[in-house]
Amino acid sequence: MIINSEFLGRLRKIFDLNLYEVKVWTSLLSRGVSTAGELSTISDVPRSRTYDILESLEKKGFVVMKLGKPIKFLALKPDEVVDRVKKHMLGVAQEKTKYLDEIKGGEVLNELASLYDNGIKYVEPSDLSGSLKGRQNIYSHMDMMIKNAKKSAVIVTTAEGLNRKFEHLMPSFERVRKRGVVLKIAAPITTENIKFARELSKIADVRHLDKHMGRFAIVDNEQMMLLLLDDKTVHPNYDFGVWLSSDYFAKSMTQMVENTWKDLTPVNKLKI
Repeated sequence: MIINSEFLGRLRKIFDLNLYEVKVWTSLLSRGVSTAGELSTISDVPRSRTYDILESLEKKGFVVMKLGKPIKFLALKPDEVVDRVKKHMLGVAQEKTKYLDEIKGGEVLNELASLYDNGIKYVEPSDLSGSLKGRQNIYSHMDMMIKNAKKSAVIVTTAEGLNRKFEHLMPSFERVRKRGVVLKIAAPITTENIKFARELSKIADVRHLDKHMGRFAIVDNEQMMLLLLDDKTVHPNYDFGVWLSSDYFAKSMTQMVENTWKDLTPVNKLKI
């Protein structure tokens, strides 16, 4: 059976399967009921691996093993598979979340923190930089930067980016604001984001940006996140950011923002 490799790749990503699993599953879907040997031939998966693959698919809710000899496997309706897989993924996620919560403040986390603290002593400041691909990774790192802010955080973004900042970073904004961190956010304010801008203005100095200044975040005049692509044209999975720990560069960028800030209109004075 020949199935487009691009389609198999999409299935792997959607259902979190490896290549052998997705080949065996789609082969079984095309037959309805089949033995492991038949599926090995159809899917071009080694016979020695097929039983393990089918066992894995059964645990994940993709197939059902029929009683009898020879052992056969039954394909489930795709919409039923989606429901089963969703439940399985939620269960796994909850279990992993529980384990992660349990290590907070425990011996494992203390050991890891000790390794990090000892290692970071030997890192040159110029080495504290990195690239981040994918909007989810970018926002996770930006969230970490905000959470660790001690004095200030400045964010310059796009109209659409303001909505995303509200969605992803609002809890951290509220947390650090209670610690006295000064928050400044500049973005084009439109009818589509005025609601979020007003909510953010309760804890931050939010101002209307009428000219393009890029996409970046500066924390404590020490570290920066620069987003290098146009968020209107790039797919979220391919968005790209660069993180820098450089007080010299961060202070220079902060000064640039400060020189412009007084000319920007506060959101509460906009007539939208």
